[in-house]
Amino acid sequence: MAILELRAAGGWSLKQTADTFLVTPATIAAWLKRIDDQGANALLQLHEPVNKFPDFVRYIVQRLKTLSPSMGKVKIAETLCRAGLHLGVTTVGRILKEEPQSDPGDAAPSTRVVTAMRPNHVWHVDLTAVSTSMGFWAPWLPFALPQCWPFCWWVAVVIDHYSRRAMGFAIFRNNPTSVSIQSFLESAIVNASAAPKYVICDKGQQFWCDAFKAWCNDQGITPRFGAVGQHGSIALIERFILSLKNGCTRIILVPLRTDAFHQELTSFSNWHNQNRPHSSLNGKTPNEVYHDVLPACERPRYEPRARWPRSAPSASPHAPVAGHCGTPIRLDVRYHCGRKHLPIVNLRTAA
Repeated sequence: MAILELRAAGGWSLKQTADTFLVTPATIAAWLKRIDDQGANALLQLHEPVNKFPDFVRYIVQRLKTLSPSMGKVKIAETLCRAGLHLGVTTVGRILKEEPQSDPGDAAPSTRVVTAMRPNHVWHVDLTAVSTSMGFWAPWLPFALPQCWPFCWWVAVVIDHYSRRAMGFAIFRNNPTSVSIQSFLESAIVNASAAPKYVICDKGQQFWCDAFKAWCNDQGITPRFGAVGQHGSIALIERFILSLKNGCTRIILVPLRTDAFHQELTSFSNWHNQNRPHSSLNGKTPNEVYHDVLPACERPRYEPRARWPRSAPSASPHAPVAGHCGTPIRLDVRYHCGRKHLPIVNLRTAA
């Protein structure tokens, strides 16, 4: 290639170039024909960087984005990390911008801050209205519909601050009373076999009342209230409710029957606790933190790069290599309870 570059720079003929480098003109002509060759027989052979991922990794990332469009690059990196493939967020972002890859198998087989110190130390509780298949028509009269069934459900949710685990939910046809919320929290305490030390909520009428404060006192719970009108004062449960709506109720046709809607929320809650990685938990799932088990993202990982040193660091969190480096892997996506919006991502070695 250097000889051809000198020929182009000097404007030499085939004979001048051949005489200068003691080769035949036919040899120079043959080199010129092979400049654009690709593959193993190319005239110019470049060493493949050791940190370059194979094309099947690109296919896995792009395929997962196709199957779950709501996933961003951070969530894709965390999800694949749990499945055993450690990729950096920037790597995922770069792959998503590349040309789509074909399936490799096609070609070859209070003002006081409350800090949660442990599970069931601090709980968050809040209410939200979820429109049914009939939906909210318009927010102004005479077309405004009342916020009650059959136009919407009222959903109460409670989550554990330390693990982000959904501890329970309740469905109401109308805006629930404080007594209804107290009964819901009592059920959550029974199911968890533990009562929190603190409950964080907003100043809605169900919580900012003497009855709720008296109930908390009887249970040995200290209530903490978010600031009125201040977005983010109860940000953690607001974020969970946003995930619930974006990942479930805004995707499905919300049922009008209580048992059917309860099943949908149960499916999402179980998937959220067991399979959804959280950035605030370093890619762990709520159940892994709540039950203090080894997270999937710290188990031995796949290393698809054949020449990558086994002792070299990987995308965080670092995990040892399972098996041999360069093992081809395939994407295996299942769906929790058959719901297409609740993917369970696994990787397996290619046959």
